[in-house]
Amino acid sequence: MEAFNNFVSTINGFVWGPVMLCLLVGTHVFLTIRTGFIQRKVFRAIKLSVTPDKEATGDVSGFGALATAMAATIGTGNIVGVATAVGIGGPGAVLWVWLTGLFGMATKYSEAVLSIKYRVKAKDGSFIGGPMYALERGMGQKWLGILFAVFTAIACFGIGNMTQGNSIAESVQNTFGISKTITGVILTVITGLCILGGVQSIAKVCEKLVPFMAGFYILGCLIILIINARYIPDTFSLILRSAFNPSAAGGGFVGVTILTCIRYGVARGLFTNESGLGSAPIVDAAAATRNPSRQGLISMSGVFWDTIVVCLMTGLVLVSTMLRDPVGMDGLIGAELTSAAFGTIPTVGPIVLTIGLITFAWSTILGWSYYGERAWVYLCGTKSIKPFRVAWTLVVFVGCAATLEVVWNVADTLNACMAFPNLIALLGLSGVVASETKKYVWTEGGLDQWMEDEAPVVDK
Repeated sequence: MEAFNNFVSTINGFVWGPVMLCLLVGTHVFLTIRTGFIQRKVFRAIKLSVTPDKEATGDVSGFGALATAMAATIGTGNIVGVATAVGIGGPGAVLWVWLTGLFGMATKYSEAVLSIKYRVKAKDGSFIGGPMYALERGMGQKWLGILFAVFTAIACFGIGNMTQGNSIAESVQNTFGISKTITGVILTVITGLCILGGVQSIAKVCEKLVPFMAGFYILGCLIILIINARYIPDTFSLILRSAFNPSAAGGGFVGVTILTCIRYGVARGLFTNESGLGSAPIVDAAAATRNPSRQGLISMSGVFWDTIVVCLMTGLVLVSTMLRDPVGMDGLIGAELTSAAFGTIPTVGPIVLTIGLITFAWSTILGWSYYGERAWVYLCGTKSIKPFRVAWTLVVFVGCAATLEVVWNVADTLNACMAFPNLIALLGLSGVVASETKKYVWTEGGLDQWMEDEAPVVDK
């Protein structure tokens, strides 16, 4: 098992290596240009996300789809992932995380546009879409669609289920002394109650959970930043300087190269917001929207909240605390670094962090359950829905009790493999994205009038 784990770790290092980072970043930049810098419409996108489109058809509201996608996206990576980037790449990694999110907004927009454009209606009347349908219907490459669905169908049980449950069980045990078994039973029951009702049930929970968990975590960050207020100007200065000269951070970062800083900042940014991996557009396809660009903008706003806001807040908390307490924070990486930073809040700091980790991880379980379900529907049809939901619920308990290093590495590798066929769809159909964007966004009055015609939908 150790030899197998080492082998998988090697493969994982390759698929998440420089080639993948360059492909994703390159796609982000290319689609930013192709869409006319769609990021300029982010504030209109936020307004649209809370504006119901009553004349459109779909399984859930645009906000419901956004909340479900954000539930899967906002996870432990926003907390521990950013801390890992800072701990290894230095304070400057925060800037690269942020820039990755900025350019990733164009990719997230494009994914959602293609998902709506090529979605289909299943036999049970539900809407299904995502990269597999864009590859099959848009490019005529069904084999690539199958490949993406296979990667998603397997990876979801690891990256979106077992590892998240394990993180919750460990956090609860370390903070409150509750055994993993008890946590596993409770988590299994509440997860089953949520997902057995399908996407409508998941979306209703996520619509309430996501604003609460994000707001609760941001409030904790704001309290720490108030405590560290005198160091805030120096925090921004250090992040900007060390982004191009990591040694400027001093301490344990002397000798860290700019390539290391960029690599870890970009990698954590990509992993956190999932732009380009092809996961979020699966739930975007279920959204009630009158045209592809509308949901594309709504989906894009998720990256704004996930990376531009939440990850930035985490980065500011970490770096300002490092300036306030350089000795206590020296040499810490990942979860230890975040725990030390939240220890700034007397008594309740660790509890705030634990609640943040629990809600972030559980929301990921809910969001990824839908991704996995739709992948299995693509491969096996609607008859696979009930067996999948039951299996998903039971695997949550396994994750809480198991040791998952091998599972994490395998799932991480398959998660990266999802990106390759998805990027083919994004690049190959970029002309479609540009055309839809010109028609619905950049045409004079387009955003205000929102033409009545809906995206074509076929039965399957």
